[in-house]
Amino acid sequence: MEIVRGLESYPSESPASVVALGAFDGIHLAHQKILATARERARSLGLVALALTFEPHPLAVLRPDRAPVPITAPSENLDRIAAEGMDVTVIIPFTLEFSRIEPEAFVQDVLSRRLKAREVVVGFNHTFGRDARGNAQLLAEVGPRYGLVAHVIPPLAVDGVIVSSSAIRDAIAVGDVARARQLLGHPYTVRGRVARGKGRGRRLGFPTANFKPERELILAPGVYAARARWAEGEAGAVVNVGVRPTFGEGEFWVEAHLLEFSDDLYDKLLTLAFLERLRSEQKFPDAEALQAQVARDVATAARLLGVRLSPS
Repeated sequence: MEIVRGLESYPSESPASVVALGAFDGIHLAHQKILATARERARSLGLVALALTFEPHPLAVLRPDRAPVPITAPSENLDRIAAEGMDVTVIIPFTLEFSRIEPEAFVQDVLSRRLKAREVVVGFNHTFGRDARGNAQLLAEVGPRYGLVAHVIPPLAVDGVIVSSSAIRDAIAVGDVARARQLLGHPYTVRGRVARGKGRGRRLGFPTANFKPERELILAPGVYAARARWAEGEAGAVVNVGVRPTFGEGEFWVEAHLLEFSDDLYDKLLTLAFLERLRSEQKFPDAEALQAQVARDVATAARLLGVRLSPS
């Protein structure tokens, strides 16, 4: 997939397109429906399948005090857009100046003239243009003036919950990674480069790969069952997210004890896909009590992940 940063970098000689329009944070099930619809329409018409998105999130510019913490890193969002079969993603740097474009001017100048959109696929609640006055209805109404047809994707519900980035953030914030996975259609992930720790996990009999996350997390502190992935392999894991209160520390760390791997991962980039929350983070009276609880956590995680543990 080609990635174009800035409208001015999109080649003027590019062929006509079908545009999937959205903020696309997390690439959840509703985003996937928007992208899949655009891809299928583009294939049927022989056009370019193009995702149009913004960086940073518009609220980070318009209302910094209300800006949401991203669900996933921009690079992961782009990987998932590519996996949906899009040919090109155009990323518009979102600025105050850009926010002042009139909605119809956005349709005419950006979608029709610059991107040569013949069709646009958008979620039912997407807004655009000055004061967010542009919406799916306006797009459907004015689109034909500029030679494009709008396809509006209706709300998508899972177990009675409307799929949205805000619902997913709410689930992650209380540690309900299982619910987040249902709404995303894939696990919530966190990535970081493994650093040298103080060796406490190894002394307890449960060595850990430790890192500080690359970005701000919305994940509630606690202990989770996860799948760990790095360049050379993957393994099941028990992951503690938090400040290690038993040892009186205040720094936020992610610590992963790998169930099927024991070699050193120092300085490797580790990605953790969170599947289930086992318990909240807690302070234990001593190292022995912590050791006993970690052993129970490992057994629970192994059962959830289908991992057969070797006899100790």
